[in-house]
Parts: sequence; structure tokens; C-alpha cells
Amino acid sequence: MRTPARRLLAIRSALAAALFALAAPVVSASAAPEAPAPAANPQIEQAVAALRAITTLQADFAQTDRNGQRLSGVLTLQRPGKIRFQYQPGVPLLIVSDGSALTMIDYEVRQVQRWPIRNSPLGALLDPNKDVARYATLNPTGHPEVISLDVRDPRHPEYGSITMILLKKPSAPGGWELNSWVALDSQNRRTTIRLSNQRYGVALPANIFRWNDPRGIGRK
Repeated sequence: MRTPARRLLAIRSALAAALFALAAPVVSASAAPEAPAPAANPQIEQAVAALRAITTLQADFAQTDRNGQRLSGVLTLQRPGKIRFQYQPGVPLLIVSDGSALTMIDYEVRQVQRWPIRNSPLGALLDPNKDVARYATLNPTGHPEVISLDVRDPRHPEYGSITMILLKKPSAPGGWELNSWVALDSQNRRTTIRLSNQRYGVALPANIFRWNDPRGIGRK
């Protein structure tokens, strides 16, 4: 069953907002050199080490926007730089990162949109060389087995933010498992992604991060 047109339009808007929050550059290319970052909190260092320890990951995801609309699907991640959101049947959308840009493909209207991913909050998941600690703030959770990490550039609030939740799990890479994240854009539009059934170190097909161009240009 296909998603009703009105709901699909709302989904497109929410996804675009979430992608902007995730893909806007955290550091301007023309920015002046910065002072050295202060020493990171040990929990921030643990979270960053756990994210960097992931080689491949597949998980089921549930996505909820600010209006409570919910979608599900399968997330596939391969470090460095690649991610794929395969949505549930009936939603003709696909989101793929090839390591340099996030691409949203809308097969119903034959539209392709791209956002730069380099130096983005999502780079905290994808870029092993990103200095996440420089832009990360630890949110108090009151629980020693939960880390809440907020990544944003305070000089550019218009770029939005991403807040990641990690749960202590000895069997996960680095001992901490990415449980969820929240993307918030400059207009306070919130999109939440929750993961379940995480599988690490899975073998992935070579073409899983490629996509068919609905404009008839070919396969990317």
C-alpha cells in the first residue's frame, strides 16, 4: 500500500528539514583559525571512540517528525562516510550518503536533492577524522550507562544540531551502542531516529550505497 499523497508531502518536508539540520556545514570554509579545543570530558571521549569503532552497522529504524508522523525502515552504515536509509514499502524515498554528500531520491516525483555532508553534525557518525569533541556538549542523564551528546556549532545556530544517545553495551564496538538521535533545524523542527536490532560487522553488498537516478541519467 502506498503512502497517501498528503502524508507523503509532509514526510518530504520533514526529511528535507532533518537533512538540512544534519548536512549544513558546522565549520565555514572561510572561518578564521580557532583556538585549541578544551580537553574533552571522558564520557565524550568514550562516545566518540565507540562511534569510530564501528566498521559496518545495520539496524531497524523508526523515524518520528515533530507532528508525530512515523516511518520505519532499515539503516545501513559503513565507515568512513557511507549511510543508507531504506524506507518501508510504499514510501518512494531513499536517502544515501556516498561519503561526501547526502542525497535524497524521490522516485515518485523523480527528484534528486543533495546536501554537503563534510564537517556536518552527521559527520559524528560517519567521519573518523572529525573532531567531534570540539563541538560536543555532554547532557546530564543521571544514569551512568547512558550518554547524551549534543553536537552543534554555537557560532552558527542556523545550522541546527544533532543529539545522540548511546547506551552502555559491552558487546557493541567501544562498549557503547548508538540508540537514537534527534536532529533539530534552525526553526526547531525536530526529527527523531531510534535504532533497534543493531548488527555490527555485517558483510555488505558492494552496491548497497548506490542508487538509480529517477531522472533517467543512470546509476550513481
